[in-house]
Amino acid sequence: MPPDLVELGGALPRGLFLGTSSWAFPGWRGLVYSPRAAANRLSRHGLAAYSSHPLLRAVGIDRTFYAPIDETDFADYRTGVPSTFRFLVKAWAEITSPTMPRQSGDNPRYLDAEATIDRVIAPAVEGLDDRLGPLLFQFPPQGRAITKAPARFAARLHTFLSSLPRGLDYAVELRDEELLTPDYAAAITGASAQHCYSVHPRMPSLVKQRELVPFSGPVTVRWMLHAGFGYDEAKVRYTPFDALIDPDPVTRDGIADLCAAALGQGLTATVIVNNKAEGSAPLSITELAKVIAAERRGADV
Repeated sequence: MPPDLVELGGALPRGLFLGTSSWAFPGWRGLVYSPRAAANRLSRHGLAAYSSHPLLRAVGIDRTFYAPIDETDFADYRTGVPSTFRFLVKAWAEITSPTMPRQSGDNPRYLDAEATIDRVIAPAVEGLDDRLGPLLFQFPPQGRAITKAPARFAARLHTFLSSLPRGLDYAVELRDEELLTPDYAAAITGASAQHCYSVHPRMPSLVKQRELVPFSGPVTVRWMLHAGFGYDEAKVRYTPFDALIDPDPVTRDGIADLCAAALGQGLTATVIVNNKAEGSAPLSITELAKVIAAERRGADV
Protein backbone atom coordinates (compact mmCIF):
# COMPACT_ATOMS: atom_id res chain seq x y z
CA MET A 1 0.00 0.00 0.00
CA PRO A 2 1.42 3.44 -0.89
CA PRO A 3 2.93 5.19 2.16
CA ASP A 4 0.93 8.37 1.48
CA LEU A 5 -2.35 6.45 1.87
CA VAL A 6 -1.12 4.87 5.09
CA GLU A 7 -0.19 8.31 6.41
CA LEU A 8 -3.56 9.72 5.32
CA GLY A 9 -5.40 6.91 7.07
CA GLY A 10 -3.51 7.66 10.25
CA ALA A 11 -4.62 11.29 10.09
CA LEU A 12 -8.34 10.44 10.12
CA PRO A 13 -10.37 10.54 13.35
CA ARG A 14 -11.17 7.23 15.01
CA GLY A 15 -14.90 7.95 14.96
CA LEU A 16 -14.95 8.26 11.16
CA PHE A 17 -15.82 5.20 9.08
CA LEU A 18 -15.35 5.62 5.32
CA GLY A 19 -16.38 2.88 2.93
CA THR A 20 -18.04 1.89 -0.30
CA SER A 21 -21.26 0.29 -1.47
CA SER A 22 -20.18 -3.36 -1.73
CA TRP A 23 -16.66 -4.36 -2.69
CA ALA A 24 -16.45 -6.90 -5.55
CA PHE A 25 -15.42 -4.69 -8.47
CA PRO A 26 -12.64 -5.96 -10.77
CA GLY A 27 -11.93 -2.37 -11.84
CA TRP A 28 -10.55 -1.74 -8.36
CA ARG A 29 -7.51 -3.95 -9.03
CA GLY A 30 -4.51 -1.73 -8.45
CA LEU A 31 -6.60 0.60 -6.25
CA VAL A 32 -7.86 -1.73 -3.53
CA TYR A 33 -6.78 -5.16 -4.70
CA SER A 34 -3.63 -6.61 -6.14
CA PRO A 35 -3.39 -6.03 -9.90
CA ARG A 36 -3.36 -9.82 -10.25
CA ALA A 37 -6.44 -10.52 -8.11
CA ALA A 38 -8.85 -12.98 -9.75
CA ALA A 39 -12.12 -11.23 -10.57
CA ASN A 40 -14.21 -14.31 -9.78
CA ARG A 41 -12.82 -14.46 -6.22
CA LEU A 42 -13.49 -10.88 -5.13
CA SER A 43 -17.06 -11.42 -3.96
CA ARG A 44 -16.15 -14.15 -1.46
CA HIS A 45 -12.48 -13.45 -0.76
CA GLY A 46 -11.98 -9.75 -1.51
CA LEU A 47 -13.28 -8.38 1.78
CA ALA A 48 -10.12 -9.18 3.74
CA ALA A 49 -8.00 -7.22 1.27
CA TYR A 50 -10.57 -4.42 1.16
CA SER A 51 -10.61 -4.05 4.96
CA SER A 52 -6.80 -3.85 5.07
CA HIS A 53 -6.87 -0.64 2.99
CA PRO A 54 -5.92 2.24 5.33
CA LEU A 55 -8.92 4.40 4.37
CA LEU A 56 -11.64 1.75 4.11
CA ARG A 57 -13.02 1.23 7.61
CA ALA A 58 -16.60 0.35 6.58
CA VAL A 59 -18.59 -1.22 3.77
CA GLY A 60 -22.23 -1.41 2.76
CA ILE A 61 -23.82 -4.85 2.45
CA ASP A 62 -26.22 -4.21 -0.44
CA ARG A 63 -27.30 -7.80 -1.15
CA THR A 64 -29.52 -7.76 1.95
CA PHE A 65 -31.77 -5.22 0.22
CA TYR A 66 -32.82 -7.84 -2.30
CA ALA A 67 -33.20 -10.85 0.01
CA PRO A 68 -32.43 -11.59 3.66
CA ILE A 69 -29.25 -13.50 4.51
CA ASP A 70 -28.70 -15.64 7.56
CA GLU A 71 -26.46 -15.33 10.59
CA THR A 72 -23.74 -17.56 9.16
CA ASP A 73 -23.30 -15.34 6.10
CA PHE A 74 -22.92 -12.30 8.33
CA ALA A 75 -20.50 -14.20 10.55
CA ASP A 76 -18.36 -15.07 7.52
CA TYR A 77 -18.10 -11.36 6.74
CA ARG A 78 -17.21 -10.56 10.34
CA THR A 79 -14.34 -13.02 10.59
CA GLY A 80 -12.54 -11.45 7.62
CA VAL A 81 -12.22 -7.90 8.98
CA PRO A 82 -10.49 -6.18 11.94
CA SER A 83 -12.36 -5.27 15.13
CA THR A 84 -12.33 -1.59 14.15
CA PHE A 85 -14.26 -2.26 10.92
CA ARG A 86 -18.00 -1.58 10.56
CA PHE A 87 -20.72 -2.89 8.24
CA LEU A 88 -23.69 -0.84 7.06
CA VAL A 89 -26.50 -3.34 6.52
CA LYS A 90 -29.39 -2.52 4.20
CA ALA A 91 -32.76 -3.76 5.38
CA TRP A 92 -34.75 -6.02 3.07
CA ALA A 93 -36.64 -4.01 0.43
CA GLU A 94 -39.91 -5.74 1.31
CA ILE A 95 -39.83 -3.90 4.64
CA THR A 96 -39.68 -0.47 3.00
CA SER A 97 -41.60 -0.94 -0.27
CA PRO A 98 -45.38 -0.36 -0.04
CA THR A 99 -46.02 -2.50 -3.12
CA MET A 100 -44.37 -5.59 -4.55
CA PRO A 101 -42.72 -5.43 -7.98
CA ARG A 102 -44.76 -7.12 -10.71
CA GLN A 103 -47.54 -7.91 -8.24
CA SER A 104 -50.82 -6.19 -7.54
CA GLY A 105 -51.98 -5.02 -4.16
CA ASP A 106 -50.22 -3.85 -1.03
CA ASN A 107 -47.07 -5.46 0.34
CA PRO A 108 -48.00 -7.29 3.58
CA ARG A 109 -44.44 -6.95 4.94
CA TYR A 110 -44.34 -3.16 4.56
CA LEU A 111 -43.18 -1.70 7.89
CA ASP A 112 -43.73 -5.05 9.59
CA ALA A 113 -41.69 -4.88 12.79
CA GLU A 114 -41.91 -8.61 13.54
CA ALA A 115 -40.59 -9.57 10.09
CA THR A 116 -37.86 -6.95 10.43
CA ILE A 117 -36.69 -8.32 13.76
CA ASP A 118 -36.74 -11.94 12.59
CA ARG A 119 -35.39 -11.58 9.04
CA VAL A 120 -33.18 -8.47 9.23
CA ILE A 121 -32.10 -7.45 12.72
CA ALA A 122 -31.54 -10.75 14.54
CA PRO A 123 -29.28 -12.32 11.86
CA ALA A 124 -27.23 -9.13 11.52
CA VAL A 125 -26.77 -8.66 15.26
CA GLU A 126 -25.92 -12.31 15.88
CA GLY A 127 -23.59 -12.61 12.90
CA LEU A 128 -21.79 -9.26 12.96
CA ASP A 129 -21.88 -8.53 16.70
CA ASP A 130 -19.58 -5.56 17.47
CA ARG A 131 -18.86 -4.93 13.79
CA LEU A 132 -22.46 -4.00 13.00
CA GLY A 133 -22.68 -0.32 12.13
CA PRO A 134 -25.78 1.46 10.82
CA LEU A 135 -28.80 -0.66 9.96
CA LEU A 136 -30.26 1.23 7.02
CA PHE A 137 -33.91 1.41 6.03
CA GLN A 138 -33.80 2.68 2.45
CA PHE A 139 -37.27 3.76 1.34
CA PRO A 140 -37.57 3.70 -2.46
CA PRO A 141 -40.02 6.15 -4.08
CA GLN A 142 -43.22 5.50 -2.16
CA GLY A 143 -45.82 6.60 -4.69
CA ARG A 144 -48.34 9.39 -4.66
CA ALA A 145 -50.74 7.72 -2.24
CA ILE A 146 -48.06 8.01 0.47
CA THR A 147 -46.24 11.21 -0.50
CA LYS A 148 -49.50 13.21 -0.49
CA ALA A 149 -49.93 12.35 3.21
CA PRO A 150 -46.49 12.86 4.79
CA ALA A 151 -47.84 13.17 8.33
CA ARG A 152 -49.49 9.76 8.04
CA PHE A 153 -46.23 8.25 6.76
CA ALA A 154 -44.30 9.82 9.64
CA ALA A 155 -46.73 8.46 12.21
CA ARG A 156 -46.57 4.95 10.78
CA LEU A 157 -42.77 5.14 10.58
CA HIS A 158 -42.59 6.19 14.23
CA THR A 159 -44.75 3.24 15.29
CA PHE A 160 -42.56 0.87 13.29
CA LEU A 161 -39.23 2.17 14.59
CA SER A 162 -40.50 2.28 18.17
CA SER A 163 -41.30 -1.44 17.92
CA LEU A 164 -37.70 -2.40 17.12
CA PRO A 165 -35.07 -3.43 19.71
CA ARG A 166 -33.28 -0.52 21.38
CA GLY A 167 -29.56 0.16 21.32
CA LEU A 168 -28.90 -0.24 17.60
CA ASP A 169 -27.96 2.43 15.06
CA TYR A 170 -31.06 2.70 12.83
CA ALA A 171 -30.79 5.07 9.86
CA VAL A 172 -33.64 6.04 7.54
CA GLU A 173 -32.99 7.04 3.93
CA LEU A 174 -35.70 8.65 1.81
CA ARG A 175 -36.10 9.01 -1.94
CA ASP A 176 -39.11 11.37 -1.72
CA GLU A 177 -38.40 14.96 -0.74
CA GLU A 178 -42.09 15.40 0.09
CA LEU A 179 -41.66 13.08 3.08
CA LEU A 180 -38.75 15.06 4.53
CA THR A 181 -40.87 17.13 6.93
CA PRO A 182 -40.78 18.25 10.57
CA ASP A 183 -43.18 15.38 11.32
CA TYR A 184 -40.66 12.94 9.83
CA ALA A 185 -37.83 14.46 11.88
CA ALA A 186 -39.87 14.17 15.07
CA ALA A 187 -40.92 10.62 14.20
CA ILE A 188 -37.45 9.20 13.77
CA THR A 189 -35.72 11.10 16.57
CA GLY A 190 -38.57 10.21 18.92
CA ALA A 191 -37.88 6.56 18.15
CA SER A 192 -34.10 6.94 18.67
CA ALA A 193 -33.39 6.52 14.95
CA GLN A 194 -31.39 8.82 12.67
CA HIS A 195 -31.80 10.34 9.24
CA CYS A 196 -29.37 9.12 6.59
CA TYR A 197 -28.01 12.18 4.79
CA SER A 198 -28.17 11.06 1.17
CA VAL A 199 -26.54 12.63 -1.87
CA HIS A 200 -29.03 11.70 -4.57
CA PRO A 201 -30.74 13.71 -7.33
CA ARG A 202 -34.16 13.02 -5.78
CA MET A 203 -33.17 14.62 -2.49
CA PRO A 204 -32.34 18.21 -1.44
CA SER A 205 -28.84 19.33 -0.53
CA LEU A 206 -27.05 18.02 2.54
CA VAL A 207 -27.34 21.49 4.06
CA LYS A 208 -31.13 21.46 3.72
CA GLN A 209 -31.38 17.90 5.01
CA ARG A 210 -29.37 18.82 8.06
CA GLU A 211 -31.51 21.91 8.66
CA LEU A 212 -34.67 19.80 8.56
CA VAL A 213 -33.23 16.90 10.58
CA PRO A 214 -30.39 17.98 12.92
CA PHE A 215 -28.01 15.44 14.38
CA SER A 216 -29.41 13.43 17.27
CA GLY A 217 -27.06 10.42 17.27
CA PRO A 218 -24.57 8.56 15.08
CA VAL A 219 -24.39 10.13 11.63
CA THR A 220 -24.71 8.21 8.36
CA VAL A 221 -24.05 9.69 4.93
CA ARG A 222 -24.48 7.95 1.59
CA TRP A 223 -23.04 9.55 -1.57
CA MET A 224 -24.97 7.64 -4.17
CA LEU A 225 -25.36 9.22 -7.59
CA HIS A 226 -23.97 12.12 -9.59
CA ALA A 227 -26.50 14.82 -10.45
CA GLY A 228 -27.96 14.57 -13.92
CA PHE A 229 -27.68 10.80 -14.32
CA GLY A 230 -29.78 7.75 -13.64
CA TYR A 231 -28.14 4.63 -12.20
CA ASP A 232 -28.04 2.75 -15.50
CA GLU A 233 -26.64 5.75 -17.36
CA ALA A 234 -23.99 6.31 -14.68
CA LYS A 235 -23.04 2.65 -14.74
CA VAL A 236 -22.36 2.76 -18.47
CA ARG A 237 -20.47 6.03 -18.15
CA TYR A 238 -18.26 4.98 -15.23
CA THR A 239 -17.57 1.26 -15.73
CA PRO A 240 -15.01 -0.21 -14.86
CA PHE A 241 -15.02 2.26 -11.94
CA ASP A 242 -11.28 2.87 -11.94
CA ALA A 243 -11.17 6.65 -12.47
CA LEU A 244 -12.84 9.87 -11.32
CA ILE A 245 -14.80 10.79 -14.44
CA ASP A 246 -16.97 13.56 -13.02
CA PRO A 247 -15.24 15.06 -9.95
CA ASP A 248 -17.66 16.80 -7.60
CA PRO A 249 -15.61 18.85 -5.14
CA VAL A 250 -18.66 20.78 -3.90
CA THR A 251 -20.34 17.63 -2.66
CA ARG A 252 -17.04 16.36 -1.29
CA ASP A 253 -16.58 19.54 0.75
CA GLY A 254 -20.17 19.33 1.97
CA ILE A 255 -19.69 15.79 3.23
CA ALA A 256 -16.42 16.77 4.90
CA ASP A 257 -18.14 19.68 6.67
CA LEU A 258 -20.96 17.42 7.83
CA CYS A 259 -18.49 14.88 9.19
CA ALA A 260 -16.51 17.57 10.98
CA ALA A 261 -19.67 18.86 12.64
CA ALA A 262 -20.71 15.37 13.73
CA LEU A 263 -17.28 14.46 15.08
CA GLY A 264 -17.10 17.82 16.82
CA GLN A 265 -20.23 16.83 18.75
CA GLY A 266 -18.63 13.55 19.78
CA LEU A 267 -20.69 11.49 17.33
CA THR A 268 -19.44 8.80 14.99
CA ALA A 269 -19.82 9.36 11.25
CA THR A 270 -20.18 6.60 8.66
CA VAL A 271 -19.83 7.62 5.01
CA ILE A 272 -20.64 5.14 2.25
CA VAL A 273 -19.73 6.11 -1.32
CA ASN A 274 -21.05 4.58 -4.53
CA ASN A 275 -19.03 4.20 -7.74
CA LYS A 276 -21.75 6.21 -9.45
CA ALA A 277 -21.01 9.34 -7.42
CA GLU A 278 -17.89 10.35 -9.37
CA GLY A 279 -16.77 7.22 -11.20
CA SER A 280 -14.71 5.30 -8.63
CA ALA A 281 -15.71 5.01 -4.98
CA PRO A 282 -12.20 4.24 -3.64
CA LEU A 283 -10.79 7.29 -5.41
CA SER A 284 -13.70 9.43 -4.17
CA ILE A 285 -12.90 8.30 -0.63
CA THR A 286 -9.24 9.14 -1.06
CA GLU A 287 -10.10 12.69 -2.12
CA LEU A 288 -12.68 13.01 0.64
CA ALA A 289 -10.17 11.79 3.22
CA LYS A 290 -7.71 14.44 2.06
CA VAL A 291 -10.29 17.18 2.64
CA ILE A 292 -11.25 15.83 6.08
CA ALA A 293 -7.62 15.48 7.15
CA ALA A 294 -6.81 19.01 5.95
CA GLU A 295 -9.81 20.44 7.84
CA ARG A 296 -8.72 18.56 10.95
CA ARG A 297 -5.19 19.94 10.70
CA GLY A 298 -6.58 23.43 10.25
CA ALA A 299 -8.79 23.07 13.32
CA ASP A 300 -5.79 22.01 15.39
CA VAL A 301 -3.72 25.06 14.42
